[in-house]
Amino acid sequence: MDNTDKVKDPWAARWNDRYRAEEFAYGIAPNNYLKEQLSKFAPCHILFAAEGEGRNAVFAAQQGWTVSAFDISEEGKAKALRLAEQLHVTIDYQIGELSLLNYTPEQFDAIALIYAHFPAANKSSYHQQLSRLLKKGGIIIFEAFSKKHIEYVTANEKVGGPKDIYSLFSIAEIEADFLEYEIIELAEKEIELSEGLYHNGTGSVIRFTGRKKTEHR
Repeated sequence: MDNTDKVKDPWAARWNDRYRAEEFAYGIAPNNYLKEQLSKFAPCHILFAAEGEGRNAVFAAQQGWTVSAFDISEEGKAKALRLAEQLHVTIDYQIGELSLLNYTPEQFDAIALIYAHFPAANKSSYHQQLSRLLKKGGIIIFEAFSKKHIEYVTANEKVGGPKDIYSLFSIAEIEADFLEYEIIELAEKEIELSEGLYHNGTGSVIRFTGRKKTEHR
């Protein structure tokens, strides 16, 4: 996908519009679940999918992780790199569809998916593509809105999240997408969000931390 195609892509245009403002759409503080989970593992090489403005990637770099990230939004990348520079850390941030990037099988020790709501038709395929990039014994850290979240965002648009139930997640979907994983945590939870402009209020999320099995069973 060249730059002309990116401009024409309505999905990329939507996120560029959101990230173009000076203020950070979801703030600059890391997601609470990611922060909690990262503290449990020794820093190594982590990939952040659909990383947007970089708050989580930059936090991980501050904690000593070697950080790679990708998104389809040029505006998101620009803000992420500015934030990294301000906080004196380095992240490798690529732009493009996952299948077109130069990541290699089993390149990463950990992968973070924090509100990585890919289009409904592609979300399971993206999870499987990402899983191939993770080393055996590697860790997935995931938080995103659950299907029950439809009730919450209907009542309060300020909490954010997709209004299409098929773009939301269930525990069964996560189990199916990550069959080759030892489940460390998998739960649907009601939480309070206070993340920048677009995640504010009570929501329902799926939280998942899993370790890629070293042997198929």
